[in-house]
Amino acid sequence: MSQPENAIVAGVDGSGRATEAALWAAEEARHHRAPLHVLLVNDDPARSDFAAKAVHEAAAACREVVPDVEVGEEVRAGHPIEGLLRAEEVARLLVLGSRGLGGFADALLGSVSAEVATRATGSVVVVRGDVEHTGGPVVVGLDESPGIDNALRFAFEEAAARGCELLAVQAWHEAGLLAPPLLPAEREEAQLRIEQHAHRQLSEWTHRYPGLPARAVAVLAHPVPALVDAAATSPLLVVGHRGSGGFSGLFLGSVASGVLHHARCPVAVVR
Repeated sequence: MSQPENAIVAGVDGSGRATEAALWAAEEARHHRAPLHVLLVNDDPARSDFAAKAVHEAAAACREVVPDVEVGEEVRAGHPIEGLLRAEEVARLLVLGSRGLGGFADALLGSVSAEVATRATGSVVVVRGDVEHTGGPVVVGLDESPGIDNALRFAFEEAAARGCELLAVQAWHEAGLLAPPLLPAEREEAQLRIEQHAHRQLSEWTHRYPGLPARAVAVLAHPVPALVDAAATSPLLVVGHRGSGGFSGLFLGSVASGVLHHARCPVAVVR
């Protein structure tokens, strides 16, 4: 079955981790009433039989979990990274596992998932299969980039679909390494100013989702541990891509890569 436009696409490779990510994608499709497309990109014609069996088994597992969702399946020839990126161009969302452990040893390794997530033109979720999804808030990282509204929109949609709280986190740091540290009063003033700015960033979206509990916090820390800690009980951590994170001159692409490696929950990277 060819990929429907605006479907949620789950990239699989025959591994247990990828199947668990596909099951997460199935629940996501149910939340958003969208079709699910299970895709395996095969770069080895000698493994065609394995590829067909692997994608069928993953799709069957998804159909069992969400019988009311349209689930399609496809094996596509090509390089996994390039094939997944092409699929993402017309997908509502692309979902990948954090590591591939099955017959396609290189198909969905963490480095490939991270590369797809950071090169994609839209939204990609990387799911860690060993994490239990809990009832915490959807967490989104704030920054000063013009595209932060895309990450906020995505995060609010996800929180609304789950009926849970949204927590926006703005990480900040003191002046450069060679500058003297802030005095306590100066640090408190900076903290208050940044918190107020974070609340203003959030206010437009809270008006659009009046029934959704949402709050913003400012944290004096590197953005990666700040976001990872905030999302310890979260069903989803959302970060933008190519924004300036908590540090001047630090592209959020670096932050996205950091949380992809360290977060204990699924991570959405939003262009």
